[in-house]
Amino acid sequence: MTVQHSGAAGQDLQRIDGEAKVRGLAPYAYEQPVDNPLYLHPVQATISRGRVETIDTTQALAVTGVAAVVTHLDAPRLASTEDAELAVLQSPAVGFRGQFIAAVLAETPEAARHAASLVRVEYATEPHEAELRADRDDLYAPEQVNAGFPTDTRTGDPEAALETAAVVIDQTYTTPYEHNNPMEPHTTVAQWDGDQLTLHDSTQGVYSVRQTLAPVFGIAPEDIRVIAPHVGGGFGSKGVPHAHVVLTSLAAKCSRGRPVKYALTRQQMFFLAGYRTPTIQHVRLGADADGRLTGIIQDVVEQTSRIKEFAEQTAVPARMMYAAEHRATTHRVAKLDVPVPSWMRAPGECPGMFGPEVAMDELAEACGIDPIELRVRNEPDTDPETGKPFASRHLIECLHDGARRFGWSDRPTTPGSLLVDGWLTGMGVASSTYPARRQPGNTARIRFEGSGRYTVQIGAVDIGTGAWTALTQIAAEALDCAAAEIDLQIGDTAFPTATVAGGSTGTTSWGAAIISAAQAFHDQHGDQPEPGAEAEGNAGANPAAEKYALHSFGAQFAEVQVHPDTGEIRVSRLLGVFSAGRIINPRTARSQFLGGMTMGLGMALHEDSVMDPRFGMIVNHDLAEYHIPTNADIRSMEAFWRDEVDEHAGALGARGIGEIGIVGTAAAIANAAYNATGIRVRDLPLTADKFLR
Repeated sequence: MTVQHSGAAGQDLQRIDGEAKVRGLAPYAYEQPVDNPLYLHPVQATISRGRVETIDTTQALAVTGVAAVVTHLDAPRLASTEDAELAVLQSPAVGFRGQFIAAVLAETPEAARHAASLVRVEYATEPHEAELRADRDDLYAPEQVNAGFPTDTRTGDPEAALETAAVVIDQTYTTPYEHNNPMEPHTTVAQWDGDQLTLHDSTQGVYSVRQTLAPVFGIAPEDIRVIAPHVGGGFGSKGVPHAHVVLTSLAAKCSRGRPVKYALTRQQMFFLAGYRTPTIQHVRLGADADGRLTGIIQDVVEQTSRIKEFAEQTAVPARMMYAAEHRATTHRVAKLDVPVPSWMRAPGECPGMFGPEVAMDELAEACGIDPIELRVRNEPDTDPETGKPFASRHLIECLHDGARRFGWSDRPTTPGSLLVDGWLTGMGVASSTYPARRQPGNTARIRFEGSGRYTVQIGAVDIGTGAWTALTQIAAEALDCAAAEIDLQIGDTAFPTATVAGGSTGTTSWGAAIISAAQAFHDQHGDQPEPGAEAEGNAGANPAAEKYALHSFGAQFAEVQVHPDTGEIRVSRLLGVFSAGRIINPRTARSQFLGGMTMGLGMALHEDSVMDPRFGMIVNHDLAEYHIPTNADIRSMEAFWRDEVDEHAGALGARGIGEIGIVGTAAAIANAAYNATGIRVRDLPLTADKFLR
């Protein structure tokens, strides 16, 4: 179906759910009304590896209001324990510190928490490993990395290319543990009615929860209903169900039919809700004297949990970003006795672009070339990895537009040479990219209600990104009506199937299904439908992906100030220019770009989950000590985008925007810090002590 891009989509429409949210009327998972609930508080392991020898619940059961204490000794058996992260309370084995080993159910959250503190546990401990190092002798190559990418790639002879290169950059860059911290903690409310389970869950995908839990409990997917009309952020950590969803559902089997509520505390989220793996990136670039790349090698060392593998695709962006005849990438993983890593905004691209983009800055300096010009000289004609033509690649235009807007011509040519009001000041740039995908398996339903109004249903989830608004606009345009005439219904498995809100695929995937349903509705009912007329439509994968390389691109610019006496670092300006196809709603798009850039600033300056390997524990496991940007950290931040429609991205002409804003931001800030000080920092975060050399 061809959609005329002249209707509601593209308008700067106010958030449809905005008023309800600011007035506190939009119910999140924990606030969903259920009758006579019990409240869950877990008991967590205080060792990193071993087994529970004895567990005494006597004192906990004596607390007034406690209904039950569930342990591995009496928990209902799960139908499948294939996923070790979800196999809660099924054995005495302990795989990491913070693992669930019991659950207290009580009439109040306070009683449950107090009783949990009274459960007495004795362990048989085993030696544990919790330190990631590049020189470990047990690193291994996984079968594949996240999203199904090959673990290693090799084209030509990059080692030989480096040996003969006029200029070589050979450095190691590191990114630390980083933890997702959405404002709404991970929450599940579970209730059984016979073999039917109802969940109010803070999730990025109601259908992904249902599909994951059905085999765990040995029931049909249709016997699980998952409801999530409003979700207070996810950033990937709510993209797949974690152990708390199973724990709450399992405990609800012991509640005599009463619903069970459980919201992770902020501290518990650092053990149980996923995180971004630390990375060690050995990057080698070879170039001729004019800065044209001849060889690129990126070797990545990262970690996973011993109980379950998750291998981040950190080196994947280096495979397609710049032209070089000889290229190689590798991933090596350490299995450690730590919680399971998972998705965090822009997995792969976010950490994986840090090392190469700082290395490009170093190469520009070594060649005596402007960093923007270096990137222009290494612009590929086709995708270096697949050989396919790019459906749309406007990186050079983003770089030049950003340079003009940012005042790049005022950048100091000599690092450490510009002092402004007592602060060393410099500018930096980095490229940004993210793949443009459309997920198959989405269906939308449209019903005409009469008087010009339509109901549009799809099991999509708005995690705060603006899906309520954007999908309404897409439906209005496809049905050729006003947005006010659309009644959108999302966030429930009672509605047609939808894929997860992740990988920057939500709007394009769900929107394609809505456009398909609108075409089916028009074909079946014409221009004068009767009230009650209904149609469904579905959308598969984008067939253009077979012919074209589909990616979004952008350019990140940063101005940084560093105090020469204290090392204090400030980001005085951030500016991003992006090429992301058609923008459905400029207001929500700007929020997404700026939100990603803000997270990138946090990655650059603040975020660092500190592992104490002696105990296998993140020691700064709360927002008092795990620092993220506040309003005072954000001085001037601007986001711009190209006015474009990607004809190869489907009828909507749009690509995802939820993640590209974070990609490249930390590298731009690190490059600006070097330009300001002459001190090259290759290990995130950029803390004051690193500039006092």
